[in-house]
Amino acid sequence: MGSPETHADRMNSIAPHPTLRRRPAQLRARIPTVPRLSRGAAFWAVAFSFLALTALSTAPSALYGLYSQQEQLSSLTITIVYAVYSAGVVASLLLAGHVSDWYGRRAVLIPALALAGVAALVFIAWMSLAGLLVARLLTGVALGAAVATATAYIADLDAGPDDSPTHRSGIVATVANIGGLALGPLLAGVLAQYAPAGLTLPYVVLLTALLVATVAVAVSPEGRQPVQPRPSYRPQRPRAPAQARGQFLAATTGAFLIFAVGGLFAGLAGAFLAGPLHHPSAALTGLAIFLNFGAGVLVQTTTTRWSASKLISAGLAPTLIGLIVLVASAWTSPASLALFLIGGTIVGLGGGAILRGSLTVVIATAGAADRAAALATFFTAAYLGLALPVLGLGIALEFLSPRVTLLIFAATVGLGVLVAAPFLARRPGSA
Repeated sequence: MGSPETHADRMNSIAPHPTLRRRPAQLRARIPTVPRLSRGAAFWAVAFSFLALTALSTAPSALYGLYSQQEQLSSLTITIVYAVYSAGVVASLLLAGHVSDWYGRRAVLIPALALAGVAALVFIAWMSLAGLLVARLLTGVALGAAVATATAYIADLDAGPDDSPTHRSGIVATVANIGGLALGPLLAGVLAQYAPAGLTLPYVVLLTALLVATVAVAVSPEGRQPVQPRPSYRPQRPRAPAQARGQFLAATTGAFLIFAVGGLFAGLAGAFLAGPLHHPSAALTGLAIFLNFGAGVLVQTTTTRWSASKLISAGLAPTLIGLIVLVASAWTSPASLALFLIGGTIVGLGGGAILRGSLTVVIATAGAADRAAALATFFTAAYLGLALPVLGLGIALEFLSPRVTLLIFAATVGLGVLVAAPFLARRPGSA
């Protein structure tokens, strides 16, 4: 008989071989880790992704004239196309604009960019009214999910040690948003006018930008870690930060009015240029929309040291003056292209100041834990402002001339700005 087995012998027979004990660690070491951008580089990567997506959202504005010719679309049909896009934006903001506060910024922004890429593919491959409707709906859903998320992500990546957002993050987020809205129509209009395949090439360029942006965001560090345990999903309910409700409501009112002005201009630019001004040019339409939104970018980058209240107060007068010049451009004999472009630029200057001031207020008053939710509420109001004038314009143009339509809607929006002016210009904390 062999020697009796000791307890130590039994344990050694059970214990894994030393090389086996090391194997999990060795395997972990061999698993490749995804390289991450620095927070500084990621800050600009997210801003670029935001710009690319907003550019796709407005690119068709310069091409609706070509779509109308190719598919024999009436102004009311184009309005329905825009309504589908607007519905997608607002529904997505309410359903998904806030969830990055729970699941992390990348978990929402990357799918939104991918969906925008699918929309670009639909624009390219499905050249019909049905394809246009599907592509615009997908674009709206992607933008609605991304606009609050990207703005919050930019603020997260540039925040201080106490999670307080920096001055720079508000400027960059606004410039990326409005800059994309400006560049999209200009790029689409110029390519459609002077390059072959005018209804597809702009989307090829934008699809390429979206693919680059998606990869860049995928290798960016997370701005906000997922909440544990994760709360059960619920749609966004419009709400204001309890500690700054008055400021938040003022900022939201400003966003609604300024996006209404932008919607008024973007919705009427093509019809007015092709009608009273006799310039049915995609490039000119893109330039007109670019001047309107681009002026907003200019004022946002040249007033970086201004307070939110100063920006909002300074933007009121140019907004009203620009609306007056726009109306004058239609009612001169003959209608004046120069006045139309100048009026759109002045409106853009005033609107850019009010929008950046309003967004700065929202970012500053919302805490990191509910920043995306507050921004989703803010942008829901803004995009409702963008949608409603365009929908009204499409209906009105079926019965009224472009210049009468412009007069009615400019007067309506201008009156709204006048009524809201004391509320908007009130200094934070004042009674």
